[in-house]
Amino acid sequence: MFTILEKNDLAAKVYRYVINAPNVARKAKAGQFVILRLIDDGERIPITLADWDPISGTITLYVQAIGKTTTIMSQMKAGDALLDVVGPLGIPSHVEKGKTLVALGGGFGIAAIHPIVRAHKRIGNRTISIIGARSKELLIMEDEMRAASDEVRIATDDGSCGTKGFVTTILKKMLTTHEAMDVVLAIGPVVMMKAVAELTRASDVETLVSLNPIMMDGTGMCGACRVMVGDSVQFACVDGPEFDAHKVDFDLLVARQKMYSPQEKLSMEIFDKLCKAQEQRETAAW
Repeated sequence: MFTILEKNDLAAKVYRYVINAPNVARKAKAGQFVILRLIDDGERIPITLADWDPISGTITLYVQAIGKTTTIMSQMKAGDALLDVVGPLGIPSHVEKGKTLVALGGGFGIAAIHPIVRAHKRIGNRTISIIGARSKELLIMEDEMRAASDEVRIATDDGSCGTKGFVTTILKKMLTTHEAMDVVLAIGPVVMMKAVAELTRASDVETLVSLNPIMMDGTGMCGACRVMVGDSVQFACVDGPEFDAHKVDFDLLVARQKMYSPQEKLSMEIFDKLCKAQEQRETAAW
């Protein structure tokens, strides 16, 4: 069992967890992820490591309640325990000295870019982080990103903080003005990562994306995270999660991401009905 030591409500349906997982914390590297399972018959879900402390034996995860399992986890509190935390999994990010990194984190993807940006800064690379959300209230990890970056630029859809627009709005301006950059990293919704890839393609800037959004099993056994990268079939969980953005077939990726949408929707509907029935029973008991 893996005990939740801290839980913080950050924004709408976004939560920060500090979990006791000493074996994972000792081995973790930037860009890797873990697979969680809450109960015996529960599903396995991949979550990127946002931080870890090998001394205290803890890992930090950011979870957005969007499906049945993450909704159940959002109802857990400090002192509760997860059944499984498997990891660290995936190939760590390649961090090479002498580079200028521009990292884009869209919404929940900010948590995923954090350790990668920090790893670059620790070896002396210049790091520019572009983080975005729909509004200032929904922006997460601003302080952590400032500590990990040489510079932080912010975009919000409504203009309540930083530039009005998307993270790609800022990147497009940087490319237009020929700001120095050696590597671009984008993590967030698939549509955002695709947009970044199209922006940097003409400039021939090395661009990486993390394909965690389509993972299921996390060990290469289920095959659900198959992606086409160039002419090669790859598995996001064992061959990635990072890939050359200019070689990823994003249209196929979007189609595969929608593959289990009907089942996910049905599972959530059944869960909601069970929760409402439980509430009604509790109300009647009063």
